[in-house]
Amino acid sequence: MNILVAYETYLRLGIFFGLLLLLTIMEALWPQHQRHESRAKRWTANLGLSLTNSASLVALPVLASGAALWAQQVHIGIFHVYPLPQWLEFCLTLLLLDLAIFLQHMAFHYVPWLWRIHKVHHSDLDLDATSGVRFHPVEIIISMLYKITIVIALGADPIIVILFEILLNGFSLFTHSNLFLPVRCDKVLQWVLVTPHMHRIHHSPHQHKTNSNFGFTLSLWDRLFHQYHRTDYDSAQKPKITLGLAEYREAPRLGILQLLFMPFRTTSR
Repeated sequence: MNILVAYETYLRLGIFFGLLLLLTIMEALWPQHQRHESRAKRWTANLGLSLTNSASLVALPVLASGAALWAQQVHIGIFHVYPLPQWLEFCLTLLLLDLAIFLQHMAFHYVPWLWRIHKVHHSDLDLDATSGVRFHPVEIIISMLYKITIVIALGADPIIVILFEILLNGFSLFTHSNLFLPVRCDKVLQWVLVTPHMHRIHHSPHQHKTNSNFGFTLSLWDRLFHQYHRTDYDSAQKPKITLGLAEYREAPRLGILQLLFMPFRTTSR
């Protein structure tokens, strides 16, 4: 168990770069929309933020999987006090962690000071797989502290936590990708999973659409909490949608420094 946690970083990095490469190829073959901004400039900013976020997490004494391992060692948390069959604990942990991230995402939209931080993500005027790592370091640290709290409270198994983190990162790349899915396939998948079509609505400049489709992995929570916004298709069977917040559409290209200082210069909506 300790070995798996120790090598978590290498496992996650390998899967991350492999999936990023695969989605980049697929985006080139089956794009959803034409790019409006230079890929080189956007990738520099987005991947630069990702590196900054990874560096910022070094300041924390423990990450989610390490917290799960500690909770296991000291025997605290719901699943340690009230043990369940392994398969049931596995399913419940994944569901509850996904729900927790869904609620966190809603909070970043509805709490004004959190929205100032989250706007960095929504300032992207195009979407591709790299948009899935375009988050401000403060948001990443808040998110990690929140996950650590949830993981300890649940007494989640470290292996399940690592699997959840891999799924969360993988779906963030997938749902932000500039990938066209056949309409029939997309409609079927949306009954269970968040798809790129579904998540593009969340990146609309219109607030009532931006404040919908909060899910990262499962579409269940949006439907259950009445946050689901249906995808509209045109005659070409592609969603009609403009991407990114309107206030940044006429602004100069945003580099990594502008993105890092954005929460401290903008006002909440």
